[in-house]
Amino acid sequence: MADMIAFCSLNCAICPAYQATQHDDFEARRQTAERWSELFRTEIKPEGIYCDGCQTEGGRLFSYCRVCEIRLCGRERGVENCALCADYPCDKLSRFFEIAPQTKEGLEKIRADR
Repeated sequence: MADMIAFCSLNCAICPAYQATQHDDFEARRQTAERWSELFRTEIKPEGIYCDGCQTEGGRLFSYCRVCEIRLCGRERGVENCALCADYPCDKLSRFFEIAPQTKEGLEKIRADR
């Protein structure tokens, strides 16, 4: 499966919500909802696990992705991902790097390759 790089550099193609959606796999949605409910300390239902990737235009998105400030900002600025933004790195990303340091590495690599 080809990479689908989100604005923050996460790979949507390996996200359990994306994979469950693309394979129309209810059991995978159920397991993902269970894991994420524990991890994020909130109730997530299997019916909410639908996603066509962060970059989708009008497609299905996991509930958090709809309100993700990094995604919303990237779409507003019209950048492919945050590595290509004139304001990189911003406060939104810096906070995200604290909980997902691999995203900084991914964005730095994209910047270096451009």
